[in-house]
Amino acid sequence: MIRMLVVDDHDVVRSGLTGLLAAELGMEVVGQAADGPAALTEAGRLHPDVALLDVDLPGLDGIAVADRLARTLPSCRTLMLTALDRPGHLRRALAAGASGYLLKSTPAAQIADAVRRIAAGGRAIDPRMRGEERATPSPLTEKEAEALRLAAAGAHSREIAADLFLSVGTVRNRLSSAIGKLHARTLVDAVRIATHHGWL
Repeated sequence: MIRMLVVDDHDVVRSGLTGLLAAELGMEVVGQAADGPAALTEAGRLHPDVALLDVDLPGLDGIAVADRLARTLPSCRTLMLTALDRPGHLRRALAAGASGYLLKSTPAAQIADAVRRIAAGGRAIDPRMRGEERATPSPLTEKEAEALRLAAAGAHSREIAADLFLSVGTVRNRLSSAIGKLHARTLVDAVRIATHHGWL
């Protein structure tokens, strides 16, 4: 029996996936979570074989959850199930230790097949994303990406500085460096470019 944890912040998607997978032979959904921190808590409590993770989760994104699980609970393999078909997200997910990456438009039978393959130690990449594992790596440092992520969420330099325990000058330097590396005209343009490539 493959024991699964289903993680998605949309109730309808989460319950729909749970129903579809629970109907599959040899599969059991042992838990659900609606955000990143809850996913880690439930995985630690339930020790599932496979965690289905949305990329865009509140609290802690699915890729960060996959990374934590790979380090703290290696027996739990992860399958990203997302609406985001950005190459950068796929590359980051695989680098974080995810065993699969499927788009949410994937038919239920194919999701179930992917879960079986991953539980058996294999890998499952959406055919529409094949070859994208070698997507262009981000030119940003992790610190620049972190500052840009906060700016994308609407934080101003002072708020970012407070969040990261940095001086306002350091934050402005990081954002300026990010804008330059992305060949962007403005901060808004930099956020758009980085988001499009899945670098945030």
